[in-house]
Amino acid sequence: MDSKQFREAAISSIDDIVKYYDNIEDHKVVSSVEPGYLRKLLPDHAPEDGEAWAEIQNDVQSKIVPGLTHWQSPNFLAWFPSSSSYPAMLGEMYSTAFTGAAFNWICSPAVTELETIVLDWLAKAFALPECYLSTGSTHGGGVIHGTASEAIATVMVAARDKYLREATAHLSGEEQEDAIALKRSKLVALGSAATHSATKKAAMITGVRFRAVPVHAKDEYKMTGEGLRTMIEELRAKGLEPFYVTTTLGTTDTCSTDDFDSIAAVLEELAPPGKGEIWVHVDAAYAGVALICLEYQHLAAQFHRFHSFNTNMHKWMLTNFDCSVLFVRQRSWLVEALSVTLAILRNDYTDSGLVTDYRDWQIPFGRRFRSLKVWFVIRSYGIKGLQAHIRKHVGLGETFAELVKSRSDLFEIVSGPRFALTVIKLKTKGAAATLEEQNALTQKMHEAVNAGGKIFLSSTVVGGIFAIRHCPATPFVEEQHVRKHFEVLVEAAEKTTA
Repeated sequence: MDSKQFREAAISSIDDIVKYYDNIEDHKVVSSVEPGYLRKLLPDHAPEDGEAWAEIQNDVQSKIVPGLTHWQSPNFLAWFPSSSSYPAMLGEMYSTAFTGAAFNWICSPAVTELETIVLDWLAKAFALPECYLSTGSTHGGGVIHGTASEAIATVMVAARDKYLREATAHLSGEEQEDAIALKRSKLVALGSAATHSATKKAAMITGVRFRAVPVHAKDEYKMTGEGLRTMIEELRAKGLEPFYVTTTLGTTDTCSTDDFDSIAAVLEELAPPGKGEIWVHVDAAYAGVALICLEYQHLAAQFHRFHSFNTNMHKWMLTNFDCSVLFVRQRSWLVEALSVTLAILRNDYTDSGLVTDYRDWQIPFGRRFRSLKVWFVIRSYGIKGLQAHIRKHVGLGETFAELVKSRSDLFEIVSGPRFALTVIKLKTKGAAATLEEQNALTQKMHEAVNAGGKIFLSSTVVGGIFAIRHCPATPFVEEQHVRKHFEVLVEAAEKTTA
């Protein structure tokens, strides 16, 4: 494909993409294909000769699109959104064109420096403490990872090494190695029972134990300082050593936010710096971008007492997957845990200490030019436009909750609305119904709604209650869509309880 052919193919492809977005509601939200459908449609060997782009493009429409779940549809309400925008797509296109591994500053100075700048922009827009800025007095800063799971695994590695290094600093040689090996076997990572499974997976990767701190309905399913205290004291009584905890701003099930004030106070008492300090990470994968709105910035008031924070631009901030931004209070914690120096990587700029080599801030070696799409999105929408985007969806969540309350004969709100998420269950007729019977009816209604194909919802179990999650945060959802969602739910509820 030469430049002329590329131009023609690109124009045709962009026309296809625009048409797809303009008509996205014409698609059933979830694909109806059967497992293995694509193998039946494609040859069992690669072509010997190259094919014309027109033929390939036709196969995208006829073979690939039917097997897609349409995450950008205003009727996609499951999990959390995986949003996008045209400016982000253009950033991805340029990133692909400028492709390179970008592991060191010298690989492409613009790749590193733009990332540092736009992450500082975001830290300021989110009202993060000054220590999370690259220009801050403690030399913190931000880095773009692929996902929140990658960010959590990365900071857990850093937390483990920091804890072991500080705990054995008075030793040296084989004595220190033996002490590290012994302590490593006792390390425990913590998160609440509502924490995303990424923390447990990171513990598996890091080779440490994981324990969940119970959460309760009376606390709105948030982790509290006292709950954390109880868990830490129980573990220490068994000779185990908690070294890390994931706190959450916007849990997956209900979008609850942990009690940062009480958690900070308890850890300051039980694990002060220099005496078995516990690394605190704030996982705000979905809801963290809401900090761009002034009305949510009070949630970051305790972050100067914590160690790291991440949120996903690709969930609710109009930046296509993948793009998770991670901020640390001190960059040295990452570098000391993850830096590996080879002769082939040596260069005068790195040796000078005046540049950032982001390979030392992550688990993978190479990296993509993801900051371009963040830059394009911020510049295209502006802070005010991004604030309006978040507030619109929060308002739609409140509209949905009011609709649910208007039919209190059919539904009950389990949680929310929070950050546009409302969690509901079906209200059963008659007080004698057991929890199992109530759950079975709500599950039956949920399955009927998704089978109908008009909207797509995810479910969860909260405090033993089977519930349905409604999250109208895709870029194209409007109030008329939310009202239609509710009509679909009412119809399914009335049939289920008839």
